[in-house]
Amino acid sequence: CSEAYRKLLSAHGFLVSMSRKGNCRDNAVTESFFKTLKAELLWRQAWMMRQEVEQAITCTINDFYNPQRMCSALQWKSPLDHERNAA
Repeated sequence: CSEAYRKLLSAHGFLVSMSRKGNCRDNAVTESFFKTLKAELLWRQAWMMRQEVEQAITCTINDFYNPQRMCSALQWKSPLDHERNAA
């Protein structure tokens, strides 16, 4: 990762997370999430405007993915259920 990119992220309060060398599974959960989002939402229709896509992604995450969708990485709980049980 470039030093300029890391500095930009740090300046905005982001904690940088990168895979360790030789470990392809470090980002598996994140990669799975984005693949699911693309397959279940984005690839199913042609989008005319960026605003439509942004709104659809926000609604999908807030109204379906976080509260309802069961995730194998979370022992078949939704992200919100898993978070509630962890607290």
